[in-house]
Amino acid sequence: MQSLSIAATGMLAQQRNVEVISNNIANLNTVGYKRQRAEFQDLLYQTIERAGALSSATGTTVPNGIQIGAGVKTGSVYRITEQGAVTSTGNDFDLAVSGRGYFRVELPDGREAYTRAGNFAVSSDGRVVTEDGYEVLPGVTLPEDVVDVSISKDGVVEARVAGDQNLREIGRLDLAVFFNESGLEAIGDNLLLETSASGEPVIGNPGDPGFGQLLQGYLENANVDPVQEITTLIAAQRAYEMNARVIETSDQMLQTNANLRR
Repeated sequence: MQSLSIAATGMLAQQRNVEVISNNIANLNTVGYKRQRAEFQDLLYQTIERAGALSSATGTTVPNGIQIGAGVKTGSVYRITEQGAVTSTGNDFDLAVSGRGYFRVELPDGREAYTRAGNFAVSSDGRVVTEDGYEVLPGVTLPEDVVDVSISKDGVVEARVAGDQNLREIGRLDLAVFFNESGLEAIGDNLLLETSASGEPVIGNPGDPGFGQLLQGYLENANVDPVQEITTLIAAQRAYEMNARVIETSDQMLQTNANLRR
């Protein structure tokens, strides 16, 4: 009985859906997190009678045909890259991107990763780094006796040292944009990697056409709506229960058939 396997695919798909929703809720307070959405596709169909075929009984054309689907599968998990709300922190090294763009980060193995999480810090040697110690590219190093740091909307980093009343430019942060942001590969720690699906990064200065601006002293919140996620979770739970009910009903039908054959 195909209904058993069909309903099983529905349960597996909704299980994956609940996992995606759970991850969104778990990352509700993760800086720069982008919520995800599971998307589904129907499986292959068994064609019993093709639409447009000739009826063997009368010779007329069958208008609709008969096709029985084999169920559903998870087609993809799509990352929704819309802007999250920004929150003021007052920390000079907290940066939010308002608009498109990702900060560039150098991993220990030399690869380049990308992030929207701008909760940066300063290393022991004065480099601007992520909270995990990865250097923020293209690389900005603060002077030893720095007393004030200013980062403009267009990424220019200025510092004032002890005994000097003027800010002096010491570097500039840039941003990377992608044609297909959803094609980036998440590797944890708020980091993403370039893939063939995302396309190569286009590097530019904040504020340039097609690039967002930097907001010093702000952080971008996760773009997760708790009410929407709970609503979606309830719908997924109901769909899972209905598929389980189909399996139960199919099992009862099989038992009835078995009893009739005795």
